[in-house]
Amino acid sequence: MGICKHLTNGAISLAISVAVTVVAADDDDSPWVLHEVALAVAVSAFLSGFFTSYFAER
Repeated sequence: MGICKHLTNGAISLAISVAVTVVAADDDDSPWVLHEVALAVAVSAFLSGFFTSYFAER
């Protein structure tokens, strides 16, 4: 049961972070590709949410 809680917290963090990044990004004249930035944010946010939940419980 505990792992589901951590996965849920990671997924919530991922969804919020990617949504904010995509809405706030100015894709017109940027030196990066939006889907690559969104992917990097998604990985980082999921791991942050997951491990914060995991270690906060201990």
